[in-house]
Formats: sequence, C-alpha cells, structure tokens
Amino acid sequence: MITSVFKKSTPINYTLLVIFVLFSFLLYRFHSATSLNSLTEWSKMSGMLVLTFAALFISNFIAKKNGLTRNSGYVILFFFLLTLFSPSIYNNYNIVLSNFFILLAMRRLVSLQTLKAPKEKIFDASLWIFVASLFHFWAINYILLVYISIIFHVSRDYRNWLLPFVALFAISILFAFYSVLYDSSAINHYLSQATIDLKLDYFSNNYQNIALSIFVTFSVYFVFSSIFSIPNKPLNLQASYKKIIFGFLIGISIYVLSTNKSNDLLLFTFLPLSIMATNSIEYSNNKIMQEVILALFIIAGVFCYVTQL
Repeated sequence: MITSVFKKSTPINYTLLVIFVLFSFLLYRFHSATSLNSLTEWSKMSGMLVLTFAALFISNFIAKKNGLTRNSGYVILFFFLLTLFSPSIYNNYNIVLSNFFILLAMRRLVSLQTLKAPKEKIFDASLWIFVASLFHFWAINYILLVYISIIFHVSRDYRNWLLPFVALFAISILFAFYSVLYDSSAINHYLSQATIDLKLDYFSNNYQNIALSIFVTFSVYFVFSSIFSIPNKPLNLQASYKKIIFGFLIGISIYVLSTNKSNDLLLFTFLPLSIMATNSIEYSNNKIMQEVILALFIIAGVFCYVTQL
C-alpha cells in the first residue's frame, strides 16, 4: 500500500513531498526558539528552505540520471524521512551549506562512469569539496572519494591525480583574497576547525540518543544489504554503487571526527543512505518486507521528529 504510492515518480508524489517538507520545516522553525524578528532572519530561513529543496532534488537527479535507482519517488522520500531524525538540521546553516556543495561534488563523481570529460568532472568535484570544507572542515574527507573515483575509472592518466591539487590551489588563492579584503581572521578560524573529537557525549536529551540508535540500526541494514547486492547489479554500474557506499562511510567519518558533534552531522550520509534504502525496496521480491521496512522507517522518522520539537 505505502510502497505503491511512491513506486513511480509522478507530480502527485512530488507535490506530497513538497507539502511534507514545508510542514516539517515551518513547524520546527516556528516551534524552536529561533527569533524571526528581522528581515535577516527571514532571509536566512528562506535560504535554508531553498537549500533543503535543492538537496532533495539534486539527490533525486543523481540517482536517476546515473541509473542508480528506478523511476520511483523513494530517494526523495527517504531523504526527507532522514531529516526527521534530526530536525535541528533546519537551524544549522553551515552543515546544510557544506552538504549542498558535497552533493554537487557527488553529482560529478558518480557521472564519471560515462567517461565523458573526466578531467572537468574531477576538477569540479574537487573544487566543490574544498568549498564545502570552508563551511565544515572535515567535509574535506570527501577528497578521498575523488581518488577512489579516479582509481575506478581513469587511473592511467597521471594528470587526473594532480587535478585535486590544482583545485586546492585555486580555492586557497580565492580564500586568501577574501581573508585579506573582508575577514582577516577567516584563515585562523578555518584552521582552528582542524581538530578531532571522538567523544559521543553531546546528547542534550534521551530522544537524540534514541534517534541516533535508530539511524544506526537502519544504516547497518541498508549498507550490508547494498554490499551483498553489488554482484547482482549491472557490471557498468557496480563502480558507482561502490562509490555510494564509500560516500556513506566518508560521511560517517565526518561525524566521528568532528568537534561540536550533533546528529546534524549525519546529513552528509543522507544521499548515499537514501539510494541504498531505495535499492532495498526496489529490488526486493518480498512485497510484505517492502511495506514493513518503509512503514517502520516512516514511524521512526515521525517519532524522532515529534519528540525533538
């Protein structure tokens, strides 16, 4: 029943999801203590809403354009449900911005499977990753995915291995100019983020702990399901599915290494996890299992959202 609603991408599906996102976003923002007494705050809220929709539709584009999922609405659905696990994401501008640029990088890296303009894609992806790190330093870990993609597709040309350094040089020059002209403390602030904190004692209430536990449970299931299903996927897409799994693991590394931890940091894992969850639904021959998994995911998401309002 539930799976049949999102089995195909239709205008109705997208309309429903837009309504769900708007409702959850506005309810949380107006319920939170965030002040909206100025034009600046309203502008920030509008910008956050635009970025939220952009993340949803870029994720959907990446999955469908590269043949990683079928023509369904599950990717956007799962991405939205994952935001319910940590609704405070809606207040975390830096994490949302950083993830937005990571999504742009992932779009280029996944499309490397076509072998069209690989140098441009490697440079663009590296550039977006370094930009993402300006908003959250440990997003720089995704540069590993650039080299993993090079190994999978274009490792024979030594110039491809040097392109991330060219992108780093370009961003460094631009960032240095910005620091000199507008904010002399920007470089020191950026470097100060390069610290590691492995502690997991940040929970301000038990419901955040419960949300993380539920997230981990679903993640373990979907990741192992994806790993074991790779040999059954089309040969030309297996490297892309592997990149999705590596992307998830790199997202987890950002969460583990970052200081000022919160469940918001799990946002970096939402794209790969949404694709893996979608695959588990689309390729399952057990209709009852499909319904159970999706129903449990919806119930868990709504529970986590309501308890953290």
